[in-house]
Amino acid sequence: MTGGMPRCYQICVIGCGYVGLVTGGCLAYLGHRVVCVDLDRDRITALQNGVPVIHEPGLAEIQRLAEKRLLYTTGGTEDMAQADIIIVAVGTPSLPDGGVDLTQVEDALRKIAGIHQQRERQVVAIKSTVPAGTGEWASALLQSGRQPTAARRTVVSNPEFLREGSAVGDMLYPDRIVVGTVDSWALEMMENLYQPILTQNFSVPPGIPRPHDFPLPAMVRCKPVTAELIKYAANAFLSVKVSFINEIAGLCDKLGADVRQVAVGIGLDRRIGPLFLQAGIGWGGNCFGKDTAALLATAREYGLEMPITKGAVEVNRRQRRMVIEKLQQELKTLRGKTVGLLGLTFKPNTDDLRDAPALAIAGQLVRLGAFVKACDPVGVPGCRQQYPDLAITYADNVLDLAKGCDALVLVTEWEEFRHLPLPALAEVMRQRVLVDGRNVLDPLEVAAAGFRYVGFGSNQQS
Repeated sequence: MTGGMPRCYQICVIGCGYVGLVTGGCLAYLGHRVVCVDLDRDRITALQNGVPVIHEPGLAEIQRLAEKRLLYTTGGTEDMAQADIIIVAVGTPSLPDGGVDLTQVEDALRKIAGIHQQRERQVVAIKSTVPAGTGEWASALLQSGRQPTAARRTVVSNPEFLREGSAVGDMLYPDRIVVGTVDSWALEMMENLYQPILTQNFSVPPGIPRPHDFPLPAMVRCKPVTAELIKYAANAFLSVKVSFINEIAGLCDKLGADVRQVAVGIGLDRRIGPLFLQAGIGWGGNCFGKDTAALLATAREYGLEMPITKGAVEVNRRQRRMVIEKLQQELKTLRGKTVGLLGLTFKPNTDDLRDAPALAIAGQLVRLGAFVKACDPVGVPGCRQQYPDLAITYADNVLDLAKGCDALVLVTEWEEFRHLPLPALAEVMRQRVLVDGRNVLDPLEVAAAGFRYVGFGSNQQS
């Protein structure tokens, strides 16, 4: 793959969370000079000392390879003034009504507005997930704070599509890059920024291989409001797809059909595709729940009902309750029983516990009088710290977890949980029930080890 030499920009990234760190690290790896800014002094100190602050495969290596072009600071005023492009990647948490809290975005924009930039023109790219229409609001904020002699700043919507656990690969090998702007100069700046990715004209970093037969990414050019809506629509559609297959799984349980084979059969249809057809406990994390709630809140502002998106959210809530129902069917009463959870984080290859199904399931079990144990490759320290009042006994490994348990529930499909030492686990358990919340285990193999296998729409054991 070929392409001309891109211009190397001065980049300032505001926000050192998942999006900010992955974006900043990858852009620095591609040759840009990047300064990442965050108000959290402890986080910045750790980053300056090379200490990882999030668990994200490949990120530490990218940061190491780009360390000469990658800086971290709690200040950043001078760096913002000198930047060609300022990337806003701060948090946008949910409000109680499902709307979006834009406080951090507003604080970042007001700080930018008060700085006398040293470039003739400057792009402010909003990568935070924000409601449709935020770009116009952001432009107005920057205009209100403009210094009399300041040059022009142009707001661009540049949503991210990074999945925790594979964010570095998603950044370097994306399906598409979305840029929302009606300014031709700003569009050219963003095209130059991403030129190495668009042409794939960069050295593949160790440990993050380019996918086989990877096509060049598409560049979607549109208005800011369209770009903002693309982000929400993408996550809402994926949430609907997951919830749909979970509805089918419920019907499979009633009919004796196998949802795994149903998923294969419909996924072979190119109009549907095989991805996000994994039945089980459902989705969690910071994106799907927050973004579907925000989309529904935006629709309410305009008097619009979105029953499909709303239904996807309700189905997802139901899937977590179904874990309890399946345990009750097998164990009858849960009071006094011990249940071991295989996994705490909302998905594998991350330490993120936000909206993790395991926490909701643990809470329900405790309320019903059960004792709860849990094991996770990376999630235990965070769970201890963030949820000190949650009545969970933590185990160091799967064998310790299984000791004395009446049932195990596979909640997070970590690779090591896909290859459990089933006979050894069965020997130390009081009762042998295994609820496969992700449908990743072989029912016949589980049954051969002496377990009662319980899946989601996939209970065939013979």
